Formats: sequence, C-alpha cells, structure tokens
Amino acid sequence: MNAAQTLAADVGLLPACRALAVPRASLYRRLRPRPQRSTPRPTPARALSQQQRLAVIDALNTEEFADLSPAQVFAKLLDRGIYLASVRTLYRILDEHQQVRERRDVRRHPSYRKPQLVASAPNQVWSWDITKLLGPHKWIYYHLYVLLDIYSRLVVGWLLAERESASLAGRLISESYTKQGILPRQITLHADRGAAMTAKTFSQKLADVGIEESHSRPRVSNDNPFSEAQFKTLKYRPQFPDRFDSLQHAENVCRDLFRWYNTEHQHSALALLTSANVHYGRAADMLAERQRVLDAAYAATPERFVNGPPRVASLPDTVWINPPSKEVTIEVASQ
Repeated sequence: MNAAQTLAADVGLLPACRALAVPRASLYRRLRPRPQRSTPRPTPARALSQQQRLAVIDALNTEEFADLSPAQVFAKLLDRGIYLASVRTLYRILDEHQQVRERRDVRRHPSYRKPQLVASAPNQVWSWDITKLLGPHKWIYYHLYVLLDIYSRLVVGWLLAERESASLAGRLISESYTKQGILPRQITLHADRGAAMTAKTFSQKLADVGIEESHSRPRVSNDNPFSEAQFKTLKYRPQFPDRFDSLQHAENVCRDLFRWYNTEHQHSALALLTSANVHYGRAADMLAERQRVLDAAYAATPERFVNGPPRVASLPDTVWINPPSKEVTIEVASQ
C-alpha cells in the first residue's frame, strides 16, 4: 500500500492501482481515513427508557417466568394483552444483567481443587484405596484395603474384609502408623472420595493421630494413580485367580503377592530397585554396587559400550501426584 501511494504521486491513482493490483477503494481509505466520532451516538427516540427496561427484567425474574425462555414469556404476555418489548430486546436486556442462563437460584456443583502432593522420601505421602475381589459365587465380594507409600511404592499395610467400613480403614491406618513409627503431622494420606474415605468417623480418627487428609476430585481416577497402578500390577500376576474360594483363600494369595510386590518386584520408576530396598534406605548401597559392576565391565571390554562408560539409573528426587504444569515461554524476536 505504501508503494502504491508513492507511485500514485508520480503517475496518478488509477495507473498506480492497476500496476500494483491494489483496489482503489482501499487506497482511498488509506489516503482519507474516516474521522473518529467525537460525541457518543445519540439514543434513538424509540429506545426503551430505564424504567421500562427495569420493568422488563422484573417481569422476566418473577416466579412465574423465571424458568421460561424470553420467547415463551413474550407469547404469554401477548395472550394477556401485554407487550413489553420484542423477543430480541428481552434477550438483550437479560444479557446486560448477565442472565442469559438459568435465572433461578439452583444448587451448583462445588468446585473441587486438583490435589497436588509431593514426596521426596518415604513416609511423607501415603495413598490408599479399596478394590473388590470376586468371591466363589455371584454377588459375593471381598474388599481389599491397601495402603501404599507413593515414594517407595511399598505396601505399608493391607486388610481383607467382607465389607467396606470406615472403622476397618481406621484400624488399618492406625496399625500401619504405629508400625512405621510415624510422628504427628509427618504424613499426608491421599484417597478418592469413596464412602469409607470421606466418613466423618474416619476423618476424626486421622485428626486424632495427626494425619492430614487429601482427596481426589470426583470421577477423576488420575488423581490417585499409584493405588490404581498397584492394583493393576497385582491383578495381572499369573497367581491372581479369577475368583477366590473363600476369605481365607484370598488372604493367602494376597499375602504371597504383597511379599513379592514389596521384596521382589523391581520397579522401573525406582531405578529397578524393590520397594523394600528404597523404603528402608538400602537403595544407595545397591546402586553403588551396581555401578562397580558396570565399571568393571567397561574396564574389561570398553569396545562394547559405544556411548561411553555406563551409568546406573538414579532414584527420582521427588514423586508427585499431579505435578505442576511446566509453562513454556516463547520469545519472539522483533523484526
């Protein structure tokens, strides 16, 4: 457009626009911009007065019309011989009062905060949940309570019962709390929003021993990922049957599986160490011993390690439930 203005000064507007394929109207607007309005637009004489607009909003918010659309209100008023305004004007007035929605005061779902928990060592954050195990017949279930340390993935306590109960959960927490030597206000206990987890008696039990509670958002399974993953690992084991013959059978199977999970299962997220080794402080010595083995292998046959001396994996510094999002800042260079 600047080139067209420069050329037009020499050859005229029409030849310049033809030569540069610029619309003449655009060039005219550029040369003679429309003046800005200095005074506000006057109110049309046919516009509703402030009193009339208040009468409209009062009518729309009456008990009779609060649940009706403006079009329905318009029709009902016409049937009574009353005309307040057009349907479009009714909508505009509602929009001015931010009422183009449910106008009656109704109960709203509460806004739940996304839980964000972090552990940098064992016995800082525990997660727990309850899963059902199929019994010998249809409609017979056994309830497995599992308490997990999210940093070490150690199952610090479990319980099998024929029912889901806040009192049983409180007993499991209390026994595990004592067994691990937990101090008041040392750990945070995270769970979903099941009946046993949100019971007042259970919350009171936690408050008595100084444990802080945390809960998932409703219908958000990702808020309790460690317990969900542990259940999946357990149920995918070949030793896990489709159904259990009895409560005693379920206890025997779970006891063996939890012993395997804590002392034999090597977690990829824990540098392929077992939960027990991480939880009870043996991880550093084991990683150092692994590194000595790798160093000896490299010294004996360095040609096998094309990327240089091998290094053992390290434990994570922190483990999160819902880590904070990383904001990416993009700098745009000025032209």
